[in-house]
Amino acid sequence: MFGVRFIKTQPNQYVIQFRNGQPHRQGAGLSILYFAPTSTLVVVPTASVNVPFMFAETTSDYQEITVQGQVTYRVADPMRTAKLLNFALDSSGRYVSDDPQKLSQRVIDQVQVAMRAQLQLMPMKDALAGSDRLVVQVSETLLTAPVMTSLGLEVLAISVLAIKPKPETARALEAEAREELLRRADEAIYARRNASVEQERAIKENELNTEIAVENKRRQIKEAQMDADRAVRERRRVIEQEEMAGQISIEERKRELVELATANTRQEADAKAYGIDVMMKAFAASDAKVLQALATVGMEPGQLMALAFRELADNASKIGQLNMSPDLLREIMGARPQ
Repeated sequence: MFGVRFIKTQPNQYVIQFRNGQPHRQGAGLSILYFAPTSTLVVVPTASVNVPFMFAETTSDYQEITVQGQVTYRVADPMRTAKLLNFALDSSGRYVSDDPQKLSQRVIDQVQVAMRAQLQLMPMKDALAGSDRLVVQVSETLLTAPVMTSLGLEVLAISVLAIKPKPETARALEAEAREELLRRADEAIYARRNASVEQERAIKENELNTEIAVENKRRQIKEAQMDADRAVRERRRVIEQEEMAGQISIEERKRELVELATANTRQEADAKAYGIDVMMKAFAASDAKVLQALATVGMEPGQLMALAFRELADNASKIGQLNMSPDLLREIMGARPQ
């Protein structure tokens, strides 16, 4: 009535009331009465917006790929956005221009520009496998993009859902990847075979080394036994030499003893011979009767009787008859040495 109207907005809507070209009231989620003939209401939505996109771009190796994803943004500075874009409402509460609908396209355009700049620096294989790096680089670019800053917009997130090449390129890549996988499988088979051969070779080398070690031990044992036998023989030879040397020494001592005994015997014989010679020379000048008398000195009675009988036997031719009494025979028998 009389041009006075009421508007109630949501918390994610920023309301600015302009009067005479100057902001009169502003805020998020306001409920206000205003005089329509002299007021202009601007409502800028500040809620986050998800916008899908799909781009066909060319990589640094001139391969065409398709990038599919979505961008999430919001209006961070409603006053700056309201100054550059027309978010004014008419009397029926609808926007008087299509700038609000074009805002999302402007964001997508900036995303495409930033993504094209990055993809032109990347080969196709890196682009297909580097979606995370691409998201980080595009996000950093949009963070400082002049258009986004001047419009008061903030990119909350960028998601790359798919990066696909052309179908024929995809088939070629699949064939190449298939061949690479087959080659790797062949290499794995060859590697397993080589590992098996290497393992068998190592086992055989270990067996040969074991045999060599056993033979070396046997040789060492034989050498030790030979050394022990040689040492025993050498010790035996030394003992035999020592025994022979001892026997030689004994024989030499015996020979010296025999020579000494012989010399002593010779000297004794010479002394006895000399004594006998002297005695014989002395006896030669003496009477036989005297010598016989001297010989009987110290004789036993039996010896004297034997000497007497000998004299009788020597003079038997002169004796006609010899009578011996039993007493004499008894005396002779009693004087016989026991």
